[in-house]
Amino acid sequence: MMQFRDLKKQYSILKAEMDAAVLEAMASGAYIMGPQVKELEAKLAGYVGVKHCLTCANGTDALTLALKAWGIGPGDAVFVPDFTFFSSAEVIALEGATPVFVDVCEDTFNIDAADLEKAVLQVREEGKLKPRVVIAVDLFGLPANYPAIREVADKYGLLVLEDGAQGFGGGIEGRRACSFGDISTTSFFPAKPLGCYGDGGAVFTDNDEWAALIESYRVHGKGAFKYDNVRIGLNSRLDTVQAAVLLVKLKAFREYELDAVNKVAALYSELFCHSERSEESVATPVIPEGFGSSWAQYTIRLRDRQQRDAVQAVLKAAGIPAMVYYPKPMHLQTAFKPVLPSEAKDLCPVATSLCERVLSLPMHPYMTEEEIVTVAEAVLNSVQ
Repeated sequence: MMQFRDLKKQYSILKAEMDAAVLEAMASGAYIMGPQVKELEAKLAGYVGVKHCLTCANGTDALTLALKAWGIGPGDAVFVPDFTFFSSAEVIALEGATPVFVDVCEDTFNIDAADLEKAVLQVREEGKLKPRVVIAVDLFGLPANYPAIREVADKYGLLVLEDGAQGFGGGIEGRRACSFGDISTTSFFPAKPLGCYGDGGAVFTDNDEWAALIESYRVHGKGAFKYDNVRIGLNSRLDTVQAAVLLVKLKAFREYELDAVNKVAALYSELFCHSERSEESVATPVIPEGFGSSWAQYTIRLRDRQQRDAVQAVLKAAGIPAMVYYPKPMHLQTAFKPVLPSEAKDLCPVATSLCERVLSLPMHPYMTEEEIVTVAEAVLNSVQ
């Protein structure tokens, strides 16, 4: 059966180098914050182009650490796209702050800067919350429109937190994802563009003060040494074995995997865009000029839920996995009902519509041309 993201094939190709790296880490006895962790942090910071990289236990903790470094809490409004994974908004509520959901752009899936400004002005006018942060998500591998986001943030005094969990490896005009926020984060969940063999995450910043705070928060709020705890923190460290895995994977990612997924995406788009059978019912991902994607997912847009579900069923019958990211917008999540007004059901119409129509197809660096053609043909045949 075809794999949605073929991690087994990746391992088989990296096996010799991966096994040696993991065994070395296991033999060292330094299982927590061993030397591979610091080596990885230095290489990640260099690749992204920032001063500080601090690894942690997962991508959700990475976002939490950033909010803690900024002292975000009750009375603060944090703006977040309505079309994203739950953790992007969950971390806001966990700090006692209030998530304010912002609609997204139809073509890129990312936060709409114009709707962000409307949301900020509405919060200011209501006067109940203080606008503090915008969390911009690099969805499906494509960086958000940071030039436009930064313009709004600077105008209203907002901090920018880049959620690059899916965006690592993407870029805008030569700058890499995870460098666009005042603080940026990523996730090393196995299926991410750069994934480990468990959970992991990282925080990126050029700010020395915030980096020092995050260093403290990730180890129980430690002070000058680990048994002097100067604040309430987390236990959020990347273990040495995962760092060893990531060092091998980062090398492959830089040398050929990022190029490979872009070639896969290009062939998908060519097959869809040059087929008369699509009848304009298959909308392919849009990459704005000057932007680059790391293709965490290749996500098409179909006419409506009925067509989307029918296409997914056809693919499943053919042994082709396809996923829906995401079937429910943030403002309709059960957990947020108590903090949203009754009219919230009418929020974010673009995000709500996308939840009905998106379908993500198999995507990874090791897909063959035959597999790509098979998937595209199955989709095209099912939309006739």
